[in-house]
Amino acid sequence: MTQTATVQNIDEQTQLRDELLAGLRRTQKTLPSKYFYDDVGSALFEDICALREYYPTRTEIGILEHNIHDIAARIGSRCLLIEYGSGASVKIRLLLDHLRGIAGYVPIDISAEHLLSAADELRAEYPKLRILPVPADYTLEFDLPDIEFPYDRRVVFFPGSTIGNFTPEQARDFLSHIAETAAEDGGLLIGVDLKKDIAVLEAAYNDSRGVTADFNLNMLVRLNKEFDGDFDLDAFRHSAVYNAAVGRIEMHLVSKHEQVARVAGEQFLFRAGESILTEYSYKYTPEEFAELAAPYFNVESVWTDQKRWFSVQYLAVRQ
Repeated sequence: MTQTATVQNIDEQTQLRDELLAGLRRTQKTLPSKYFYDDVGSALFEDICALREYYPTRTEIGILEHNIHDIAARIGSRCLLIEYGSGASVKIRLLLDHLRGIAGYVPIDISAEHLLSAADELRAEYPKLRILPVPADYTLEFDLPDIEFPYDRRVVFFPGSTIGNFTPEQARDFLSHIAETAAEDGGLLIGVDLKKDIAVLEAAYNDSRGVTADFNLNMLVRLNKEFDGDFDLDAFRHSAVYNAAVGRIEMHLVSKHEQVARVAGEQFLFRAGESILTEYSYKYTPEEFAELAAPYFNVESVWTDQKRWFSVQYLAVRQ
């Protein structure tokens, strides 16, 4: 088992290296947003979620709290709940407290240390609940653990508007994989950020305390540490702008001056003002998202806040 785990880690590291090099070779240099979530990045994202400007987390929690009985009824009893990107497992507690006879819970997260710590905390709070954590990058192929207990259906929980980090084409492919995981008669409970005033959107990704900037720059820290990089953090600045033409926030690391940086054995030239695109965050109308998901899911319920800034949606796998 130890040897298998080591091989998987080597394979994952090789894939990450290949992805980062391919992205940095492009005309518009890019890095996969999953690079944010090492242990430091995961902790910084939790800090972001508590910021005044960052509305998605508190708004989504408010929607869950206000509609939890309807949500639990929609999910039904004896489900196997599978959470993609479980993080600190804050929102899941609302579901665990209200779902009837939940059969088991499978949290999946790329940050293994963070995941296992959160799973231990949940075991202490819910001693009768079967918890089967899976340290994995859920955007890649992964195996669910052997399930040796009965359940009626699988329901995937994907909160936090992370679906917006995919392009629409990528999101459609990803929804296809979720539908395969949920399987026949399964469902998806998902957070979807909605289109709104540009000032609200840009403030959420350019907070006054600079936590989002630290979160963005931490990606370079990780490249320096894990892939023998020599990025000078002081030579880059954080930028986040809303591109209304395509309906997305774009996060960049912008080079302050002409410079050369090395990583994973390759050298990259940056012009003054040239950027690395580190994240998309697409925003949707409910109708746009229903159309996006339509090949694989039927949207059965949509819950929003009073301002209609955010939505929680229940989708059933299309038969």
